[in-house]
Amino acid sequence: MKPFDTNEFQRLGGASSRLLSQDLGQQLLAQAPVASLTPSQLTTQFFNDLEGSWFGNKGWNIIALPSKGSTPQSQGAFRLLVLPYAETLEVRNAGAPARNRGGSVDQFIAAAEYRQRVFNKDTGEALHVENGMFMNLSELVDNSSQTQPPPEFNVARSGTIPHGDSIMLLGKPPFVDQGAPAIPDISSLPPDIGQGAPLGYLDPYLAPQPGINVGNPNATLRHDLEIQAGEGFEILETKTLVLDSAQAGGINNIPFIVQHANATRMQAVFWLEKVRNTKTGQEFDQLQYTQIIDLVFHLKFGQADPNNLITWPHVTINTMVKQ
Repeated sequence: MKPFDTNEFQRLGGASSRLLSQDLGQQLLAQAPVASLTPSQLTTQFFNDLEGSWFGNKGWNIIALPSKGSTPQSQGAFRLLVLPYAETLEVRNAGAPARNRGGSVDQFIAAAEYRQRVFNKDTGEALHVENGMFMNLSELVDNSSQTQPPPEFNVARSGTIPHGDSIMLLGKPPFVDQGAPAIPDISSLPPDIGQGAPLGYLDPYLAPQPGINVGNPNATLRHDLEIQAGEGFEILETKTLVLDSAQAGGINNIPFIVQHANATRMQAVFWLEKVRNTKTGQEFDQLQYTQIIDLVFHLKFGQADPNNLITWPHVTINTMVKQ
């Protein structure tokens, strides 16, 4: 097999340009059941379950790359990279809460550190490194020691990536469902390429790939669950966390990234599942996720404005098990 060029595996970070009403996270939050626990308790419970060592070898990376010779403002060709990967994720408690002093009101942030490592599934070559934190922003206390209502977005995730990206995603409390998650459809195709593109311009997304639904990667996550169910595994409970850089967060990129393939938004959805083997009674924790990063390059067809560029969704998915 030809050695894999690590420079072709793009960053797993970003911030977005699509309307929130059209987004995966908004769909899921609209379906969230009413919980009896407080936002702080729900978030703490999720962090406690997330803590530990995870491994998954069902990962897929789907990303469009500018072709050689093209420029960000050209109506150029692209190359679609579809890559299977394996991944380790280490999550640990960061220690005592950090205190943000705000005068009349202070904030106490409890955090969980994470360390992600991604490898080419076929060759074992290292592809991606990411370090960051999940943060519980819920605890606001005024000077009279009275607890204040939590902020609208009480969960945050920060991360740094050696491509030259730093992310900050925010979200609302995780929500809990009994049974398997209702993983919605998504599309890995750009939502708007303009008018007058060459015939078959997006055909690379239609080419069959063994093991992955390229056009709708979440169908592959659902298929993983279907295979498990057929083998006698039952999902007892699912905790869902939705994070988005467009929700008061953001992303900072080095100048090269901004110039050539800017990452403008990142969405991440985590499904933390309690699974039981119905044949043995054994239970274990499983983590599925979808991440969508908007990359911006190539002028939309029929457009002359150099700022009117195509948004290319960079999608990564995986199914992982706590070790």
